[in-house]
Amino acid sequence: MKHITLGSAGLEVGRIGLGCMGMSAFYSGAGSDEAESIRTIHRAIDLGVTLFDTAEMYGPHLNEELLGRALAVRRDEVVLATKFGLVRRPDGSRGYDGSPANVRASVEGSLRRLGTDRIDLYYQHRIDPAVPIEETVGALSELITAGKIHHYGLSEASPETIRRAHAVHPVTAVQMEYSLWTRDPEHAVLPVLRELTIGLVPYSPLGRGFLTGAIRSIDQFDEDDFRRHSPRFIGDNLAANLRILEEVDAVADEIGATPAQVALAWLLAQGDDIAPIPGTKRVSRLEENVAADALVLSPEQLGALTAIEAPKGNRYADMSPLNG
Repeated sequence: MKHITLGSAGLEVGRIGLGCMGMSAFYSGAGSDEAESIRTIHRAIDLGVTLFDTAEMYGPHLNEELLGRALAVRRDEVVLATKFGLVRRPDGSRGYDGSPANVRASVEGSLRRLGTDRIDLYYQHRIDPAVPIEETVGALSELITAGKIHHYGLSEASPETIRRAHAVHPVTAVQMEYSLWTRDPEHAVLPVLRELTIGLVPYSPLGRGFLTGAIRSIDQFDEDDFRRHSPRFIGDNLAANLRILEEVDAVADEIGATPAQVALAWLLAQGDDIAPIPGTKRVSRLEENVAADALVLSPEQLGALTAIEAPKGNRYADMSPLNG
């Protein structure tokens, strides 16, 4: 697999990573087959995947524990990324905590669950509007000095927040949802990242499964699958959005690839500072995704894909990106 560098501090990763969230949370069948999930993680390493992504919120805690078990004897072969800052309140609702005290407490919990002495890339999962980003990054900088984390990143942060954070300590990577299904980072965030030499790690690069071509109805989802409440998958919106898949399918047919491989190849073509983390809990899907590393789209194919119109419906029912 080709490698790229994230950030000015030189974090090298395989340019296709593995998002591990769906092995434990939010999607249909999450947590149903730990053995297959672990096989998928091990196979990913064998195929050259180095960037593995989790978060304390996934489960909560279950996904970090799973990844810790899977990597117990292969820790030094991977770049381990996890996240803090999304918290579950006693009433079950979610909130934010970017306080220095929570940064310090969260990293200790993640280190314990992951079974490691350091986290390679530690993200603030969502920005806490009640805590100045300078305070949060100050605590992260102390963790870097202490060797508990090697790099830090932000997730779903605004350009202004990214600049303020970077002024305290250089940001290595920013996570955003980015794909043919969601083009938002192109407008304001990506130019700032390139100005400051910060990598982009797109989550949900396959449109939460839509760009695989396998989703035609929300009836395919379990009751606890959050996509049942995602506007883009509901009713007339889903019917209208199938036109996106038709465009991707057309290119896939031309080159003998799958829609997922085409969607990932388009994303990889957007720059050598981008490392998407498609998620899966199955070896077969992993192998399909990783094969996109060798796929090269023609200028005409890239142009046709880039010209696809935006999907109908918001990303989230409440416009608050709490997953990812």
